[in-house]
Amino acid sequence: MNLHGVPRMTMDIDLMLALDGENLSRFSQSSVELNLQPVLPVPISDFLDPIKRAGWINERHMLAFALRGSNPSTPTLDILINPVISFDAAYARRLIRNVGDTQISLAHVNDLIALKSAANRTQDQADILHLRKLSQDE
Repeated sequence: MNLHGVPRMTMDIDLMLALDGENLSRFSQSSVELNLQPVLPVPISDFLDPIKRAGWINERHMLAFALRGSNPSTPTLDILINPVISFDAAYARRLIRNVGDTQISLAHVNDLIALKSAANRTQDQADILHLRKLSQDE
Protein backbone atom coordinates (compact mmCIF):
# COMPACT_ATOMS: atom_id res chain seq x y z
CA MET A 1 0.00 0.00 0.00
CA ASN A 2 2.74 2.46 0.96
CA LEU A 3 4.65 1.89 -2.27
CA HIS A 4 1.47 2.64 -4.22
CA GLY A 5 1.20 5.96 -2.38
CA VAL A 6 -1.36 4.99 0.27
CA PRO A 7 0.13 5.69 3.70
CA ARG A 8 -0.26 2.80 6.13
CA MET A 9 1.28 2.42 9.54
CA THR A 10 1.16 -1.37 9.69
CA MET A 11 4.30 -3.32 10.45
CA ASP A 12 3.87 -6.10 7.94
CA ILE A 13 4.79 -6.92 4.40
CA ASP A 14 2.43 -9.07 2.35
CA LEU A 15 4.01 -11.41 -0.18
CA MET A 16 2.49 -13.57 -2.87
CA LEU A 17 4.72 -16.48 -3.80
CA ALA A 18 4.56 -19.15 -6.44
CA LEU A 19 3.53 -22.06 -4.20
CA ASP A 20 5.28 -24.79 -6.17
CA GLY A 21 7.65 -27.09 -4.32
CA GLU A 22 10.88 -25.73 -5.78
CA ASN A 23 10.03 -22.11 -5.08
CA LEU A 24 8.78 -22.88 -1.57
CA SER A 25 11.98 -24.79 -0.84
CA ARG A 26 14.08 -21.76 -1.90
CA PHE A 27 11.83 -19.48 0.16
CA SER A 28 12.19 -21.74 3.21
CA GLN A 29 15.98 -21.76 2.86
CA SER A 30 16.03 -17.95 2.57
CA SER A 31 13.80 -17.65 5.64
CA VAL A 32 16.22 -19.77 7.67
CA GLU A 33 19.19 -17.72 6.43
CA LEU A 34 17.36 -14.51 7.43
CA ASN A 35 16.44 -16.01 10.82
CA LEU A 36 12.70 -15.63 10.16
CA GLN A 37 10.51 -17.75 12.41
CA PRO A 38 6.84 -18.67 11.98
CA VAL A 39 4.49 -16.78 14.27
CA LEU A 40 2.50 -20.01 14.66
CA PRO A 41 4.16 -22.62 16.86
CA VAL A 42 5.03 -24.77 13.83
CA PRO A 43 8.28 -25.37 11.94
CA ILE A 44 8.78 -23.55 8.64
CA SER A 45 8.73 -26.98 6.96
CA ASP A 46 4.97 -27.18 7.69
CA PHE A 47 4.46 -24.27 5.29
CA LEU A 48 5.94 -26.38 2.50
CA ASP A 49 3.31 -29.10 2.96
CA PRO A 50 0.27 -28.45 0.69
CA ILE A 51 -1.93 -30.69 2.87
CA LYS A 52 -1.10 -28.67 5.99
CA ARG A 53 -1.69 -25.40 4.12
CA ALA A 54 -5.08 -26.71 2.94
CA GLY A 55 -5.96 -27.57 6.55
CA TRP A 56 -5.03 -24.06 7.70
CA ILE A 57 -7.20 -22.60 4.96
CA ASN A 58 -10.21 -24.88 5.52
CA GLU A 59 -10.11 -25.28 9.31
CA ARG A 60 -8.62 -22.00 10.50
CA HIS A 61 -9.68 -19.77 7.57
CA MET A 62 -6.08 -18.62 7.44
CA LEU A 63 -5.21 -16.02 4.82
CA ALA A 64 -1.47 -15.71 5.43
CA PHE A 65 1.43 -17.52 7.03
CA ALA A 66 3.32 -15.02 9.17
CA LEU A 67 7.06 -14.94 9.80
CA ARG A 68 9.04 -12.66 12.12
CA GLY A 69 12.68 -11.87 12.60
CA SER A 70 14.41 -11.78 15.96
CA ASN A 71 14.39 -7.97 16.07
CA PRO A 72 10.96 -6.73 17.27
CA SER A 73 11.20 -3.66 15.03
CA THR A 74 11.41 -5.85 11.91
CA PRO A 75 8.14 -6.03 9.98
CA THR A 76 6.17 -9.26 9.99
CA LEU A 77 6.25 -11.06 6.67
CA ASP A 78 2.78 -12.36 5.70
CA ILE A 79 2.82 -14.97 2.93
CA LEU A 80 -0.56 -15.30 1.19
CA ILE A 81 -1.47 -18.99 1.28
CA ASN A 82 -4.65 -19.01 -0.83
CA PRO A 83 -4.86 -15.85 -2.93
CA VAL A 84 -7.91 -15.36 -5.15
CA ILE A 85 -5.57 -14.47 -8.02
CA SER A 86 -3.09 -16.93 -9.46
CA PHE A 87 0.54 -16.09 -8.94
CA ASP A 88 1.23 -16.29 -12.69
CA ALA A 89 -1.55 -13.81 -13.51
CA ALA A 90 -0.47 -11.40 -10.78
CA TYR A 91 3.18 -11.68 -11.82
CA ALA A 92 2.30 -10.91 -15.43
CA ARG A 93 0.55 -7.67 -14.31
CA ARG A 94 3.09 -6.69 -11.67
CA LEU A 95 4.59 -3.22 -11.48
CA ILE A 96 8.34 -2.78 -11.06
CA ARG A 97 9.53 -0.13 -8.61
CA ASN A 98 13.00 0.84 -7.50
CA VAL A 99 13.51 1.17 -3.77
CA GLY A 100 17.00 2.50 -3.38
CA ASP A 101 19.17 0.25 -5.51
CA THR A 102 16.72 -2.66 -5.34
CA GLN A 103 14.07 -3.47 -7.93
CA ILE A 104 10.89 -4.92 -6.45
CA SER A 105 7.69 -6.27 -7.93
CA LEU A 106 4.41 -4.78 -6.71
CA ALA A 107 0.95 -6.15 -7.23
CA HIS A 108 -1.08 -4.16 -9.74
CA VAL A 109 -3.68 -1.90 -8.09
CA ASN A 110 -6.54 -3.98 -9.55
CA ASP A 111 -5.01 -7.16 -8.11
CA LEU A 112 -4.66 -5.51 -4.71
CA ILE A 113 -8.32 -4.56 -4.85
CA ALA A 114 -9.26 -8.16 -5.66
CA LEU A 115 -7.08 -9.54 -2.84
CA LYS A 116 -8.42 -7.05 -0.31
CA SER A 117 -12.01 -7.62 -1.44
CA ALA A 118 -11.58 -11.34 -0.76
CA ALA A 119 -10.14 -10.71 2.72
CA ASN A 120 -12.87 -8.13 3.44
CA ARG A 121 -11.54 -6.90 6.77
CA THR A 122 -12.37 -3.36 7.95
CA GLN A 123 -8.90 -2.05 7.05
CA ASP A 124 -9.12 -3.77 3.65
CA GLN A 125 -12.37 -1.95 2.90
CA ALA A 126 -10.72 1.39 3.67
CA ASP A 127 -7.71 0.42 1.53
CA ILE A 128 -9.99 -0.46 -1.38
CA LEU A 129 -11.43 3.07 -1.38
CA HIS A 130 -7.91 4.52 -1.63
CA LEU A 131 -6.89 2.00 -4.30
CA ARG A 132 -9.96 2.73 -6.43
CA LYS A 133 -9.06 6.40 -6.34
CA LEU A 134 -5.53 5.52 -7.46
CA SER A 135 -6.82 3.42 -10.35
CA GLN A 136 -9.05 6.32 -11.49
CA ASP A 137 -6.08 8.70 -11.39
CA GLU A 138 -3.94 6.44 -13.64
